[in-house]
Amino acid sequence: MNWVTAAIVSAAALSVTNIIDSHLLSRRMPSFQSYLLPMGIVYLIFGWILAALFPLPQGIAPWPVLITVISSILRTAGITIMLYTLRSEEVSQVVPVTNTYPIFVAIMAVPILGESLSYLKWLAIIIVVAGAVMISIKQSPAGATTWLSKPFIILFGASLLLAGANLTSKYALTYVSFWNLSWFIALCLGAVFLLTSLRPYAIKQLINLENKNSTMGLIILAMIFAMAAMTLAFLAMGMGPISLVSAVVSIRPIFVLILALILSRISPMSLEWQPGKGMLTLRFIATAMIVGGITIIYLT
Repeated sequence: MNWVTAAIVSAAALSVTNIIDSHLLSRRMPSFQSYLLPMGIVYLIFGWILAALFPLPQGIAPWPVLITVISSILRTAGITIMLYTLRSEEVSQVVPVTNTYPIFVAIMAVPILGESLSYLKWLAIIIVVAGAVMISIKQSPAGATTWLSKPFIILFGASLLLAGANLTSKYALTYVSFWNLSWFIALCLGAVFLLTSLRPYAIKQLINLENKNSTMGLIILAMIFAMAAMTLAFLAMGMGPISLVSAVVSIRPIFVLILALILSRISPMSLEWQPGKGMLTLRFIATAMIVGGITIIYLT
C-alpha cells in the first residue's frame, strides 16, 4: 500500500467513526462520561495488545520517546474536544472545522522548518478560514442566524492541537514505527478517557443503558475504524511528505458530508442533522472551500 492509498482509506475510515460518534453522543448516550468510559477501557486493551506485539526499537533514546508521548497527548486533547462538541453540534459542521488543522501545519512550518508561503498559499489559507466560518453558520427555527459560536471557536483550538500532533508525529516516525505510534495514542486515549469518566454516575448510566448490546457494538465498531484510520494515517506519514499526507487526509469532510446526507435520508432520527436545501448547499460549498484551499496549500 502506498502513502496516497493509505491516506485516502484513513480519511474514509475516520469519517465512518465520526458519523457513529455523532449518532451515539446525540441520540443514545446519557452523558459524555458514559461514552468515554467504555472507550477508555477498550483503547487500553488495544494499546496493551499492540505494545506487546510491537515493542519499541532496542536502544531508542529518551528524546524520541518524549516526542512520541507529546504527540499522543496533543492528539488526545484534540480528539476529546471534537467528541465533546459532537454531543451538541452537527457532525457536518464539527469535522470540517476541526479538519482545518493543515493550515496550522503550513503556518507552523514557517518558523519551525524554515519554509516560506507564497501569495497563492496565503490566499488558500484565507479560503479555508472563510469556508470554516461559513460552515459554522447556524440558523434557528425562528430564522435567526449565528456565526462562529463558542463551540466552533473551541474547535479551532482542537485543530491547532491536531496540527501540533501531526508535526511531532512526523518527527517521532523517524525513530519509531507507525505501530508504535498507534499504541502510544491508544494508551493515551484510554488513560485520559478513564480519568475523566470513571465516575459512579457514569457506571450507573451504563448499567441502565437501553439497547445496551447494540450500543456497545457500535462503540466497538467506531473504535475499530478509528484505530485503523490512525494506523493508516501514521503509515502514510512515515512513507510520504507530511504536507501532502495532510492534504490527502483533509478530504475527510467530504466523506462525512456524503455519509451524513445519506443517513439523514434513510434514517432521519439517527443524526442531529436535517438541513434545508439552502443550508445544505452552503455546507457543500463551505466544505469544498476547505478541502480545495488545503489542497492548494500543499500542491502548489
